[in-house]
This record gives sequence, C-alpha cells and structure tokens, in this order.
Amino acid sequence: MKTVVLAGGFGSRLAEETGTKPKPMVEIGAKPILWHILKIYEANGFREFVIALGYKGEEIKKYFLNYFYLSSDLSINTLSGSTDVHDGTPTDWVLHLVDTGIKTQTGGRIKRLAGWLNSERFMLTYGDGLANVNLRKLVQYHEKTGKLATLTAVRPPARFGNLELSGDLVSSFAEKPQTGEGWINGGFFVMEPEVFHYLEGDECVLEREPLERLARAGQLAAYRHQGFWLPMDTLRDKRLLEELWASGKAPWKVW
Repeated sequence: MKTVVLAGGFGSRLAEETGTKPKPMVEIGAKPILWHILKIYEANGFREFVIALGYKGEEIKKYFLNYFYLSSDLSINTLSGSTDVHDGTPTDWVLHLVDTGIKTQTGGRIKRLAGWLNSERFMLTYGDGLANVNLRKLVQYHEKTGKLATLTAVRPPARFGNLELSGDLVSSFAEKPQTGEGWINGGFFVMEPEVFHYLEGDECVLEREPLERLARAGQLAAYRHQGFWLPMDTLRDKRLLEELWASGKAPWKVW
C-alpha cells in the first residue's frame, strides 16, 4: 500500500525556519521531520511513498537524490571522480516525488496524485506531524469499519497547564498535560480510491467539504489514538520535539 505525504504547504506559522526550506525539511535531531515520518511508516511495514510537493519542493528532491551518499562514509578520488561508499545505512524506501503546484490546496494535491495510486487503497498523512500511532492496527480498524476513509482522532496537547483551586490555594497543578479537551483530526488516514469522487480541483481543501461530505454520508471513521501526537506548527513545537529527541526518549521513535 502506498503512503501519500502532503509536503507542499508554505509553513507560514514557522516562518523562522521556512524562509529557505519547505516545512517538511525543518530538522529535528539533524534529520528533516519528513525523514522521521517516513521512518514511522517504515517501522510499520510501509515503504512506498508518494510525496506531494509544492513550496520549495526542489529542496526535498535534492535531499533524497543525495540521500544514499549523505547517509554513508565516502572515499572520493578527485582526479578520476570515482567514489566508493563505505558503511552506508541502507533504507528500503521507494519515493515518488511529485510536483502538485505551489498554491494547490490539500484536497487538490491528493486529486493530482490519482494516477500514481492506481485506484488502490492508500495511506495519507501530513508532512509536519509526529505520533506513535500503530499504523497496522489503524489499517485493521479501517478494514473492519468498511468505510471509505478513516482518520486518526487525537486529543491535542494542552497549550497551558491546569490548575485546581480550593479557596485561595492551588490544590492541584499540572504543567502542560499531553491531552487537551475533545478530539481533533490528527491525520494518519487510510482511504479507499472512491474518496477521489469527493475531491474537486486545486482549490479543494480536504479538511473542509470533502471530509464534511464523507462524514454526512456516514463514510468517515475515526480511529482513536490515546498516545503521543504533536504537529510542528510553531517554533515552540520544534523546540519541544528537539528536546524529546535529544532526551533519547522520543515517543514517535518506534523503529
């Protein structure tokens, strides 16, 4: 099963980093967040990816064109130009890097990839979110529901700590708990090819009319994920992810 990764947005809320690179190339622990996402899927047995490019997509192409050499020790003969590779870390991925337009919206990007997906079921995620979702169980759940699409429902991290007061005293203090109120769309979708009938044109935003129509038709299932999930929306999020990676206990490192 192929996995689509939406990697074409402008990343304007992370402008400190995205002036020179696309958001999926912003690094966590000296590796692009896109690399971390692909590793999550690889660990769950998914190794073929269709990456929807847009803003500064050439930077993603350059990175993966040189990925094998960048991940290896090299001996280079500057006279002959010959190169020997030593101690490389093999990565068994097949990557289809597809330009889907600079201003194309999320639904439009998926629509443009129809020819790459061969009318088959596919996985889908965003190029800026990390989680420890069990993707095998997600697919099993999707198959059990028999719906056209399944999204991963997550509880958003609280932006502020919680206080419980007793009179003028703080009786309980919790600093930034992992789970906030309610459920939101955390990405990590499984979709049937019939979903393409719900997508129309480059201006189509997946999270609006297509998902709303699927929901009204009773064709959108939710897989509840109680574990770690965090999107890299802001510089603060990036720093938190960096801290987790540096600790050696990054929750999304399932490989």
